[in-house]
Amino acid sequence: MPPANPYDVLGVSKTASDDEIKKAYRKLARELHPDRNPGDASAEERFKDVQAAYDILSDADKRQAYDRYGAEGPQGFGPGGVRFENVDLGDLSDLLGNFGSFFGRGQRAARPRPERGGDLESRVRISFDDALNGVQVRVPVEVETACHVCGGTGAEPGTAPRACPDCGGSGVISDSQGLFALSHPCQRCRGNGVIVDKPCKSCRGTGRERVTRRYQVKVPAGAKDGTRIRLKGKGEPGRNGGPAGDLFVRVHVEPSPLYERRGSDLVLDVPVTYPEAALGATVQIPTPEGPVALKVPAGSESGKLLRVKGRGAPRLNGHGKGDLLARLVVTVPKKLSKAEKDALEAYGNVLREQPRDHLARAG
Repeated sequence: MPPANPYDVLGVSKTASDDEIKKAYRKLARELHPDRNPGDASAEERFKDVQAAYDILSDADKRQAYDRYGAEGPQGFGPGGVRFENVDLGDLSDLLGNFGSFFGRGQRAARPRPERGGDLESRVRISFDDALNGVQVRVPVEVETACHVCGGTGAEPGTAPRACPDCGGSGVISDSQGLFALSHPCQRCRGNGVIVDKPCKSCRGTGRERVTRRYQVKVPAGAKDGTRIRLKGKGEPGRNGGPAGDLFVRVHVEPSPLYERRGSDLVLDVPVTYPEAALGATVQIPTPEGPVALKVPAGSESGKLLRVKGRGAPRLNGHGKGDLLARLVVTVPKKLSKAEKDALEAYGNVLREQPRDHLARAG
């Protein structure tokens, strides 16, 4: 029997808004659904009452008819102003889709949904100079694609898949339980809806094969070790008409014998003699764009960084280049000629500052 008072069944007031009614209905529907209360006849009856009550209150015309005529309803309608054989369960079907199909919905043809293909990753190794200047490389990638013999059907050429006789091509089997019908994938066709009687010998009925494809990949100027380049749609092909995945190419850059990379800046060790560091000098140093003159200030110490603007690596965002950082390395000769030794001893005799004087004072 339909509910005498749908407001009481859903536990809402007569002035409740549509959102309040829907919220109350969804809460009760979750609690009372037969999939959650197997074998509980009381819960099943209450579930039906909740359905009938919501069907009245969710429809403006039916709700108005109930409020005007009460549970008896006008002529031509059943109690409550609604024909219960026309109850619309679409909203609850969306809400409780995880509990299985019911009221015959599971008998509809359930074709496989389009699936996006998987992403792939490949690696490429380039030289340091190519990373600074940019380079085009060919990348081989193994992908899964439709079988070239059967065209992806999985059936031997000259034959074709047929609709599964168990599920009628729907891919699902519905078990009727009175008012409800619970669905599960068809075991015979594994939910595909079709059966292949003569599998393709090339792909063994899978309809797929592995092939190697080669893509031209542009590595941008300024690429760093670990830079990841995305090629949209070059990954695994999609299934059932779905889009292809993406290909990600990870760049490995060979180290440079001269430069150390710090983001877009390059660090270069520049050996200088003691006289050059003490007196100052102008020395020639290499850069990726050719040699430049570097001015070494007098009194420079080993490890001092001198910046050469705009002689570093290109920035990946396209906004200019980084800088070259010249790191001074004051060299000490391993062997001295007699003249060099005499000159250094003479310098030591006239040296005004002793580097260890502060140690003596501290002691």
